Amino acid sequence: MSTGPLDPPRAEPIPVDSAHALFDYEVRRDGRVVAHLRAVQSPGGVTVETEVYPVGSRPTDMPVARPITFTSPDQARRFADEALTALEYLNCTVA
Repeated sequence: MSTGPLDPPRAEPIPVDSAHALFDYEVRRDGRVVAHLRAVQSPGGVTVETEVYPVGSRPTDMPVARPITFTSPDQARRFADEALTALEYLNCTVA
């Protein structure tokens, strides 16, 4: 797989021993996984790890991964709530 300058950065998982999970959602549309949102809290803040499977991608394609860091669990929760609400409006189911 290419790692050229135009490739999106990959989210590096946070070590489990230094963080704990706040939430973990799987989003599906028409039975197909389209996104994952996970939040972990560590001493440095809360990171929401997002993985999105672009429309038209094959099931074997790698998702686009982006970590988003927040200073508090409340900020991370509000971000996730807004994202999940938008996905539900697009006929996705959240589990």
